[in-house]
Amino acid sequence: MDVSLSVRGLRKAYGDVVAVDGIDLEVRAGECFGLLGPNGAGKTTSIEICEGLLEPDAGSVEVLGLHWARDGAELRQRLGVQLQETQLAEKLTVEETLRLFRSFYKRGPAVAAVIGMVQLEEKSKARVGQLSGGQKQRLAMACALVGEPDLLFLDEPTTGLDPQARRQLWDLIEHFKTAGRTIILTTHYMDEAERLCDRVAIIDHGKAIALGTPRELVAALGADHVVEFATEGGGLEAGALEGLAGVRAARSEDGFIRLQVAQLHVAVPALLDELAKRGIGLTELRTHSATLEDVFVSLTGRHLRDGD
Repeated sequence: MDVSLSVRGLRKAYGDVVAVDGIDLEVRAGECFGLLGPNGAGKTTSIEICEGLLEPDAGSVEVLGLHWARDGAELRQRLGVQLQETQLAEKLTVEETLRLFRSFYKRGPAVAAVIGMVQLEEKSKARVGQLSGGQKQRLAMACALVGEPDLLFLDEPTTGLDPQARRQLWDLIEHFKTAGRTIILTTHYMDEAERLCDRVAIIDHGKAIALGTPRELVAALGADHVVEFATEGGGLEAGALEGLAGVRAARSEDGFIRLQVAQLHVAVPALLDELAKRGIGLTELRTHSATLEDVFVSLTGRHLRDGD
């Protein structure tokens, strides 16, 4: 199987702060690979090393079978990059901006075709400074696509966007994916990763702590559902519920008790019976299918959007 990106023993520190701590990754050609984790986990540092923007302190990076030290010029022709924050000249129009970026590459579609791809036809003559946040993100994506890249890096591409703008970018990413190109995506939105990514690596404190398809990682929990509830007066210990029928694990968090359960129809009645025996009333109860967010909480005790 062809490999688009191979990372071995990657390490990067800033003084006493270790941002990337021995990461090993392999991204297959044609897949959308996600790097998941909270802000400060080391995702952006890792991806910037792979993009050739940073030098690692240790480890090796092979991109499309090439190395930045000797193949930098060729790699720049074959990669597309959307940074976490893209600053474009606000006085240029959309068309002028893309014409400028297209001039950097030996190959690629016509500027008009790229504008159509990102659905900015009506804004082609508008200045960048007049665009909305979602339109600017689509323009940044167009700048990454204008060289017809074999490998596309997207660093938090939908952060700060409204739901409609996010979904428009998702459609664009899926269109690129169906063409058989490789995508590396960093995000802390779990619905985004579950929809777009073939495989994901969960990054925490500079380490890759889990790797697999979204379905595989959720299945590794051993629980198909999560039950969250709060009680009158609190005081109930989560550990007291771990022996209930259907419950795999229990923990307290932010005034709620979270139960990982294998059989919802067994665990919920058992929970209600136990609370009735103890004379404890419920103030809130909700359930949901297990997600990547639950995987991360199980592994680290924190939510993906929590900072370090």
